Amino acid sequence: MAVVEGELEPTPEVEADSGADPRRWKALFVLALVQFMIIIDITVVNVALPSIQRALGFSGGGLAWVVDGYALMAGGLLLLGGRVGDLFGRRRLFLIGAALFAVASFTSGAAQNQTMLIMSRFAQGAGEALASPAALALVVLMFTDSKERTRALGI
Repeated sequence: MAVVEGELEPTPEVEADSGADPRRWKALFVLALVQFMIIIDITVVNVALPSIQRALGFSGGGLAWVVDGYALMAGGLLLLGGRVGDLFGRRRLFLIGAALFAVASFTSGAAQNQTMLIMSRFAQGAGEALASPAALALVVLMFTDSKERTRALGI
């Protein structure tokens, strides 16, 4: 904003973005929160591996599937998740991916045997592969001003 004779005059950047929805910052908070939950899940599982091994009787090779099953699905379906978001809607796909991740997280925590935990981890990876590219695309689309977009992507 520039000051002209005691009044504030919007700069061209502000005028161009004045029609932007102010709720986009709240949406960014939700997107960032889901991304945080996805990242924290990876860390928590790695820390909990010894407890998981004792509680469910995993062998060393079987325990690797707890981590690798998630990574395999997340990495393997990431490009597909981005393309499906382009075709069917990023918001819809983000919500589906976040819901799948949440349900799979619950079933992972409630797992009573090795198979249930490994299948839940596969589902978590699939949820992440759907939610993450959609979240990034939504941030880029919601923030059209380059400075705001940079700040939003940093968050």
